[in-house]
Amino acid sequence: MPPAPAAGAGSDGRTRDRVAHHLLEHGAATAAELGCALGLSPAAIRRHLDAMLADGLIECRDRPSRAQRGRGRPAKAFELTDAGRAAGGPHTYDDLAREALRWIARQGGDDAVREFVAERVAGLEERCRTAMSDAGDAPFARAEALAEALSREGYAAGATAIASGGQLCQHHCPVAHVAAEFPQLCEAETQVISRLVGTHVQRLATIANGDGVCTTFIPDPRRTMTESVRTSS
Repeated sequence: MPPAPAAGAGSDGRTRDRVAHHLLEHGAATAAELGCALGLSPAAIRRHLDAMLADGLIECRDRPSRAQRGRGRPAKAFELTDAGRAAGGPHTYDDLAREALRWIARQGGDDAVREFVAERVAGLEERCRTAMSDAGDAPFARAEALAEALSREGYAAGATAIASGGQLCQHHCPVAHVAAEFPQLCEAETQVISRLVGTHVQRLATIANGDGVCTTFIPDPRRTMTESVRTSS
């Protein structure tokens, strides 16, 4: 049996990690089974299970009783949701994606990788374009609409205005670990942002490159036009 977590700040999180790992390793379990396995009182395990239910990490289902078929209520068994599995243990999706792209690169070279990536982001571009249908033509308005669309895709994005234009910031990247090895993913995504915003953009930072946020600079078209006139004068 794992040792009981120390009291104090963070102890609830550690206990819920233990609950998640137990469900990950052993499958669905009742509150009584979890309390017994983890050395927690009925009140304590119920408190943690209620919190994990509220956070969407577990779900509760009826488990038919084998002892008294047809009599009494079925026991309630708890099991991890997809979100709970992601929090409770590592996945190999990134490794699988990297291996697949390495194979594509060996078979067809960089052009094959770029072709695959372009096809992958085409769906994202189409969904975002549909979501931006009422955004108008102004680049920054389109950037704000794009940020909302990307957030629905899991990028946690936001758009802000700055003196020289605007910035689109993505606080999460679903493919960051793969893009660290295959920057073609970031390049294709930047091209998508440019097409959707309707102007040239510049990537200033990426999570795949070790930065905290993916930051894309969107120049103000009026400022760009003014600078072009000054240069030509």
